[in-house]
Amino acid sequence: MIAKPGLDGHDRGAKVIARALRDAGMEVIYTGLRQTPEQIASAALQEDADVIGLSILSGAHNHIAPRPGSCSSSAKRGWTTCSW
Repeated sequence: MIAKPGLDGHDRGAKVIARALRDAGMEVIYTGLRQTPEQIASAALQEDADVIGLSILSGAHNHIAPRPGSCSSSAKRGWTTCSW
């Protein structure tokens, strides 16, 4: 799953990555622009996603990035959250 959290409206990079992964034979779900961390975690659970890729160009990653991981781990899906 590729997601664009927050108010960032630049999605070309996310679409390029999604296309490259599809071309490599993977099933990719792109959630679209301006998703909340809760929406991303909910979609990942519904779609039974193995990986969530977040694309954030706005510089808000330190504020936004911990929230999807905490949402998914609280749902007991068994994901490992990695941060930079």
